[in-house]
Amino acid sequence: MISVVGAGGVGGLLAALLVTAGEDVTVVLRPGSAARVAAEGLRIRSRTYGDLHVRPPVATEVPEGSIVLITVKEYGLDAVLPGIAAARPSEVLCLLNGVTHSDRVHAALPGPRVACGFASVLSARDEAGVITVTTNGIAVTVPSNAAFWQAPRALAGAGVSVAVHGTEREVLWTKYRRLAPFALLTSWVDGDVPTARRRDSALVAQLLTEVAAVATADGLPTDPATLDGLLPGPGALSSLATDLRRGTEGELRQLGDALVELGRTYGIATPALERVVREIRERVGRRPLG
Repeated sequence: MISVVGAGGVGGLLAALLVTAGEDVTVVLRPGSAARVAAEGLRIRSRTYGDLHVRPPVATEVPEGSIVLITVKEYGLDAVLPGIAAARPSEVLCLLNGVTHSDRVHAALPGPRVACGFASVLSARDEAGVITVTTNGIAVTVPSNAAFWQAPRALAGAGVSVAVHGTEREVLWTKYRRLAPFALLTSWVDGDVPTARRRDSALVAQLLTEVAAVATADGLPTDPATLDGLLPGPGALSSLATDLRRGTEGELRQLGDALVELGRTYGIATPALERVVREIRERVGRRPLG
């Protein structure tokens, strides 16, 4: 059995694909969300996968011994880890943004078949509960030690593009180093990356230099020019910027504060990152998290 913890844009899509492929899937949610999904099922709209409507079993606790996919946002991770540990899972694949969460995952789940990777997809669940996928499918990247585990094999069999790449830290930084600058810059200007460049090109360059330095110190050699080339062009808006427009901080702590904290750990000054994070919070009228 595969337990998918969380049913947002990533978890809901993965659960629907696995069910469609014939896998035994349980979606694990908080009581309110569990009742909604039990009543309405999971509905997907995608150019790649078509329109799907599945009704997988729903639970509020992880079934014992199952294979677990963790797809909640980082700020919801601590709430689900004790329940996952209590279920003694046979395998865990955590698909969150960022890098600093991995230590908490391994501390709570010390078994040998526990790994952190990431999912790449642009998807969102609307007020009606429909998950719309705007990219050409979803891709999942896992560290090399998880290459032959059951979870990646099941995902690949369900039509997910699965890649294997190096150590866990290298995998996590592969996404984090491109996501964090994109998310922070678009949130800072409440617009796309070209708008950020027009506002302050020197600040953009300094921020990329700082992110590259932290990534290199923490496990993935990176240069600012590479990060610059990874930034999306006109019109692209990050999910963090969208969350801020809705009045929630979303993953600002994971994508901003965590980078600053990592910089301090390695003795790397991050004035541009600190300014951008501070000004984002000032713009949305929120105080820094402590």
